[in-house]
Amino acid sequence: MSAILQSAAIIAIALASPLYAGDLPAPTGEILLTISGQITETNGDGLARFDRAMLETLAPVTIETTTIWTDGKQSFTGVPLARLMEMVGAKGEVAKATAINDYAVDIPSEDWIESGPIVAYLNNGASMSVRDKGPLWVIYPYDSKPAYQTEVIYSRSIWQLDRIEVTP
Repeated sequence: MSAILQSAAIIAIALASPLYAGDLPAPTGEILLTISGQITETNGDGLARFDRAMLETLAPVTIETTTIWTDGKQSFTGVPLARLMEMVGAKGEVAKATAINDYAVDIPSEDWIESGPIVAYLNNGASMSVRDKGPLWVIYPYDSKPAYQTEVIYSRSIWQLDRIEVTP
């Protein structure tokens, strides 16, 4: 199947899904992540807000990898950043990811691929506290290819993530 046909099939499936039919459902628990900026899908005031339960429904994946911040191989579970950006209808080129302490990094749209980073909410099967880099941490599959083992990628691996602004 050609790449164009594959892309068309993926888009058709996504558009047929109720998740893409209109606005996002409203969070009922504590809001962990707010996405703003150039997005088309929201759940109020032009923002897309997610609680833990909402993130857990977005077909989470698990990555096993080593990191420069932890000892030994770790297991991280979360939502692929690509899926999250698709879910909110991101139309920009950059995801400005910001932490609780206002530290911010730019993650370019080239990184928004299914085999790329995830927004992790579990480390080794356990929730991450703020003290342990949580509750959300952008994790790349560092061990999957040398391109993910660079200072640039490490700098994009923001922990204590609480908001993303999609920009041109």
